[in-house]
Amino acid sequence: MEYRFHTKGICPKEIVIEYTGDTVDAVHFCGGCNGNGKGIGALTAGMKMDDVIARCEGITCGMKKTSCPDQLARALREIQCQQAGE
Repeated sequence: MEYRFHTKGICPKEIVIEYTGDTVDAVHFCGGCNGNGKGIGALTAGMKMDDVIARCEGITCGMKKTSCPDQLARALREIQCQQAGE
């Protein structure tokens, strides 16, 4: 499945997540640092959502209260909430 998350407080405006069940298949950041987005995508491909959330949640970027990894964790939490409501 595909999920589009509109970010807040970071350079990329959107994160596109492809997933199957509770596994992240691919992550694409729309905008921001190309290398950072590709790196996060490569590192999280094949991981369970809970594992990505545990590693990424709460990471900040400079003086910002969030970051690309933190926004990814928030997006994955939204997916999990939607799955729980199904």
